Amino acid sequence: MGTKKRLDVSSLQEGTTLYEMKKEVVQENINLYAEASKDFNPIHINEEFARNTPLGGTIAHGMLILAYVSQMMTANFGQVWLTSGKLNTRFKAPARPGDTVTISGTVKKLETTEEGTSVKCNVLCQNQSGETVISGDASIVLSGC
Repeated sequence: MGTKKRLDVSSLQEGTTLYEMKKEVVQENINLYAEASKDFNPIHINEEFARNTPLGGTIAHGMLILAYVSQMMTANFGQVWLTSGKLNTRFKAPARPGDTVTISGTVKKLETTEEGTSVKCNVLCQNQSGETVISGDASIVLSGC
């Protein structure tokens, strides 16, 4: 699930809404992320263990959900996000299997620099109940704009 659209960076202005992305949080992807990251904390992969914790069940790795934020920025800005993008975020709540998270952003500041146009965005990841999972800022430098 996600967008195939790309922003028209030549018409960016403060307040521009980025194309949002929706992702389903599924246990299989959490397990695959555990293997890739070598983070086998049972709160992520052992339902029986996790059920008996204050969280009441397994939760996704925070960095897995943060990767969705980066994926949304890549969908909006393309390859340049991968070479000049920066995130400054906070984890606010866990994402759980069965959640649908919506990742969105808004341009909050544009500034001309020697390197190009510096774009600062607010980014937000919320679950289907509107609870904030991740919030913060993203910045990118667009050359030739």
